[in-house]
Amino acid sequence: MDTGVCYFPEHWPRERWATDVERMAEAGIEYVRMGEFAWNRFEPEPGTYDFEWLETAVDLVADHGMQAVLCTPTATPPKWLTDEYPGIHQEEPDGTPLEFGSRRQYCYNSPDYRRESRRIIGKLAEHFAGHDGVAGWQTDNEFGCHETVRCYCDDCQSAFRDWLRQKYDDIDALNEAWGNAFWSQEYQDFSEVDVPGPTPAEGQHHPTRLLDFHRFSSDSVVDYNRLHVEELRGAEADGDDWFVTHNFMGDFEPLDAFDVSEDLDFAAWDSYPTLHAQQAPDTPDPASEAAADVQRVGDPDLTAMNHALYRGASEGPFWVMENQAGDIRAYPYSAEPAEGMMRLWAHQAAAHGCDVVSYFRWRRCRFGQEQYWGALNNYDGSPDRGVGEAAEAAEEFAELPDLAAPEGEVALLVDYDSMWALHAERHTPDYDYWPHCRAYYRALRRRGVTVDVIPTDRDLEGYSAVVAPSLHQVDDDLAGRLADYAADGGELVLTVRSATKDEHHKFRDELAPGPLSESLGAHVVQHESLAPGVETRVTYGDQSGGDGTDDGEAYEFRTWGEWLDADAAAVLGRHESGPAAGEPAIVRNDHGDGGVTYVGVWPESDLADALVADLLERAAVPAADPLPDDVRLTERDGYTWVTNFGRDPVEVDAGDAPVVVGDATVPGRDLAVVEGPAHDVVIETGD
Repeated sequence: MDTGVCYFPEHWPRERWATDVERMAEAGIEYVRMGEFAWNRFEPEPGTYDFEWLETAVDLVADHGMQAVLCTPTATPPKWLTDEYPGIHQEEPDGTPLEFGSRRQYCYNSPDYRRESRRIIGKLAEHFAGHDGVAGWQTDNEFGCHETVRCYCDDCQSAFRDWLRQKYDDIDALNEAWGNAFWSQEYQDFSEVDVPGPTPAEGQHHPTRLLDFHRFSSDSVVDYNRLHVEELRGAEADGDDWFVTHNFMGDFEPLDAFDVSEDLDFAAWDSYPTLHAQQAPDTPDPASEAAADVQRVGDPDLTAMNHALYRGASEGPFWVMENQAGDIRAYPYSAEPAEGMMRLWAHQAAAHGCDVVSYFRWRRCRFGQEQYWGALNNYDGSPDRGVGEAAEAAEEFAELPDLAAPEGEVALLVDYDSMWALHAERHTPDYDYWPHCRAYYRALRRRGVTVDVIPTDRDLEGYSAVVAPSLHQVDDDLAGRLADYAADGGELVLTVRSATKDEHHKFRDELAPGPLSESLGAHVVQHESLAPGVETRVTYGDQSGGDGTDDGEAYEFRTWGEWLDADAAAVLGRHESGPAAGEPAIVRNDHGDGGVTYVGVWPESDLADALVADLLERAAVPAADPLPDDVRLTERDGYTWVTNFGRDPVEVDAGDAPVVVGDATVPGRDLAVVEGPAHDVVIETGD
């Protein structure tokens, strides 16, 4: 495990570079990322190239024992290029173009931009081929940032029609798949199908049209990223052995990270815990008193689930290409992180399988849009709070052995198709896919369980339990694999809105969960979306006494509720409020050597904890006692990180296992590393 940093030599006089690079080496930095926004410096006018300045910076980095990660500069096309090819600009649904003056204004499907991208990538890669100081490449920067995955320009309209032709072949097949008999929406030819613009009925676009457009838009990014990879691989010299990665974002919906990562050596992502904690629907309102801590430390489970997601996309170790290094220029607020958090966040990433934690950035910039974005050093070059914490983390990483990525006994399935389909028809503003997934992820992490976040096409053999939150779209093949998984001894958990639609976003012929109903031994009878003020209560536990309304323990749920007809399944929970009172809400059925559970409500934390505790017991997964909300155990290759995001110290009882980083008393906003498994570690608080 190593540390890195993002550096922009083009922002500083050359005479400062050597000092900056020397201090990076002194801080234990191993990798320096450069060049991601410098197209105009590489090519100040068409066909005139200048790579000498970056080569000088790479040489400096190499001379100090570090390696460079270079970036393809396509996120920021120069002004001369946008003037020469105005058609490269993305367009909003109403036709408004995204103009020059920021970044990411280009269209993935512009033939001109694709050609110009190939040219600059090829020239840049050719220049650095054979340079020993270049370890690898990052493609572009944060595909889709600023809501730029979906473009509505003429090039995208043409590409969308071609995509549909390849998918459906015949216009009648498209009409049938979409159900275009509804509202007289049938097409006579693919040339009639437009990208989805504004409609009179807000929020009532044809849902399948939206779903296919979202699939097409994600595929467009996949194809554009592949263009980068092809040019970089084509320029490799003997002995280069470059890696190619991309820096994704957290809780990002419009882009299928699993698909993009298929062309990469591993995935990376940009981790800004305090920013993400402000933006996520399942964290406290930033203006509320309850948000006081998350404003300074972030949400440990939100950050961790994204670590797990990109570990799953990498199918092994991943990188954090941008780790928060101070305050951030974020809205609505930008609090300074608590003391020690830059080090703690680095260790949290390492615990979850990150091999390199790269801080953003080395120096705060003096100009442009990110002057108020924190860094390891101030804009005058003086050390800021983060540089000491980064150096401390680097020293601690050096004391640990090389560790394989974590391997969980529990898998959480993430399906972008289901997310896009659900978000096309939320039926409540509170229905958001990521927080629903995280309700189960949090509960598993409270027990110290390692969770692999993986796509639905991944092999499930070896997992004792699989949780599939809101797996909305299930085709017959996936249904068969899930049923076989349970029959072979696995414990499968389905949740609300699962297996309701087919791959064309149409209700199936049978009631939900459709092709999994037989394995479950039950089906969904009714559903409802619920406003925050509506009473939502279920009982969960022993349902053997009568109609079950007085059995078990009472729990709250939120947002969405369903009730089921338990044909053969055992009833584990019943509704206790509303029209569904007394009806089954949670059921389980033995299936082969395993079982299938359906949770027909969106659980609040207490219910999620109870569900997960029972799941882990049935699946015989070793687990810790319930952890405090701010403390997490994370095991990686036989080492367990204890991360304390809270204010108060906790005690670590690891038996005979040695504490190799920190000590048995873990102060607030601090950590320890134990050479031993997580389920043998006991956390004691002062309560």
